[in-house]
Amino acid sequence: MSETGVPHEGEQYDDAFAPAPDGREIGVGPHPEPWPAGDHLDRELLAGGDRRNVVDRYRYWTREAIVADLDTRRHGFHVAVENWQHDFNIGSVVRTANAFLAEQVHIVGRRRWNRRGAMVTDRYQHVRHHDSVASLAAFAAERGLPVIGIDNLPGAVPIETFELPERCVLLFGQEGPGLTEEAWRHSAAVCSIAQFGSTRSINAGAAAAIAMHAWVRVHGGAGGRPVGEPAVS
Repeated sequence: MSETGVPHEGEQYDDAFAPAPDGREIGVGPHPEPWPAGDHLDRELLAGGDRRNVVDRYRYWTREAIVADLDTRRHGFHVAVENWQHDFNIGSVVRTANAFLAEQVHIVGRRRWNRRGAMVTDRYQHVRHHDSVASLAAFAAERGLPVIGIDNLPGAVPIETFELPERCVLLFGQEGPGLTEEAWRHSAAVCSIAQFGSTRSINAGAAAAIAMHAWVRVHGGAGGRPVGEPAVS
């Protein structure tokens, strides 16, 4: 899907989910009449049901209304990931960024990325492209956002003891090679994630989730509110 919302050739995605393996339906069915009023509601969803992967608060809302509401309470961190080899983990990074309500996601390198892992959450998350790490660094500098690289590099500071800034860019490297040398140079700090087994590194999508949750544990109450609210009637 392009940044305008038009699918790339060969890509087809939908907000709707298939029924669960045991036959249970996902989401909610048609809303009982009389329907509630409000410009934030989608009449087609009210009539046909809402099977999207959204929290109850947003049942029957239009996509535009959901994004507008999210924009009122997004957190102060951005997420950036290098994309030089069409990394399949980027979709899961976007999905996690949506779950933790990141301000924006930045794709650095190749414009196209595999959206399947995002499970259409990119429709609710602001995604920006940069053709180089230098472009991302300029974006961050203009907004006073320190870039915090996440990688198990020599000299990296353990994220478990590092005080993540309230406003920052969390930068992740390509699956496999990790942060490029250029990304390392543009990072104000590089944080490592403690590991105790035999593998040298963990999945980039998992590393992103750990880092975002580390930020939320410190600053989560400063921006948004939990999404576990009752559905709008």
